[in-house]
Amino acid sequence: AVSGLVDTCKGMMKKAPEPDPITDIARLQEWLDQNVPELGSGPLRASPLHGGTSNLILLLDRGGRRMVMRRPPSNPPPGSRKTIEREARLLAALRDTAVPHPRVFATCLDANVVGASFYLMERVDGWAPELIGRSCTFNAPFDHGALKRDLAFAMVDGLIALSKVDYRAAGLQDFGRPDGFLARQVERWQAQLDGYRTKYRQYSGREIPGLADVADWLRARLPAAPPAGLLHGDFAFPNVMFHHRPPARLAAIIDWELATVGDPLLDLGTFLAHFRDAREPGVTPRCAYFAPDGFPTRQELARHYAEGSGRAVEHLDYYMVLALYKAACILEHKVAAALDGLLPKATGEMFEALVLDFAAEAERIARRSV
Repeated sequence: AVSGLVDTCKGMMKKAPEPDPITDIARLQEWLDQNVPELGSGPLRASPLHGGTSNLILLLDRGGRRMVMRRPPSNPPPGSRKTIEREARLLAALRDTAVPHPRVFATCLDANVVGASFYLMERVDGWAPELIGRSCTFNAPFDHGALKRDLAFAMVDGLIALSKVDYRAAGLQDFGRPDGFLARQVERWQAQLDGYRTKYRQYSGREIPGLADVADWLRARLPAAPPAGLLHGDFAFPNVMFHHRPPARLAAIIDWELATVGDPLLDLGTFLAHFRDAREPGVTPRCAYFAPDGFPTRQELARHYAEGSGRAVEHLDYYMVLALYKAACILEHKVAAALDGLLPKATGEMFEALVLDFAAEAERIARRSV
């Protein structure tokens, strides 16, 4: 997968669900009979819920009992099997933790069953913020007042719960490379950005103002590594589900395809970069994918995280800058793909502006923190 940060922007490329790619229902029913008795028996119906940029979500219904299948699209990208396997493994490991997540019932790595690897998870009863264009919408009554503020604190509560998971005890000791994780980040994403020039014929690179200075700033200010932990990798409003009724509570954190073991504060930086800063109350971050009016400030949410997790947050600016730098490098992929005709021209133009906004906000935070 290119990155779940592209999935954070999937609403910017709103499209109809891909047609149901399961062509052999009988074969899938046979596999379900043997591996997922919880779904029941009888005729199986499969229907698409939505199509993202990297995976498909299908609803399976067998006599009224429903589950959700997560699988790559009909033309799966390289590494899709590994991505599905990692995501299913992580969700299974979270089963006895306080982290809100969908329960996994089974994983299938045999592409002969439906044409790709997949896993089955519970259908979560909840609602998800919807991202259309660069505007994230929230269901009533959570779209204003105190309940709107509480949505943000509920998100941070999810990160607090994740921070308390002992990844070794959960059997995830080999799930990532925590040693040197933070020190590798700048070069990791710079290499991906550089790689677009060879991957895409029409893309020769472009000047992204401020990005090189941000990279130098990050290299020069690398903080000491905190205790390693699990991180989601793309923690944002579109990647969670909330309970339908107040108070604001997470029903599930979803889209775990970028999860790894590393520095959990990067998740916090990814989320908080889109909120207003108490030091600049009238400034709306250029990168924001929702209107920050009525939401807490970065500092309020950071204090909530620190109090609940016991982790220090004095380097919050660093993690926000790193998250925005990472996003800019990743999202430039869409610009390159559009130049090759793999995406609509309008999509490429939209991401051209988005990348500049991420880089500009990263540079602004860095300059203010000097």
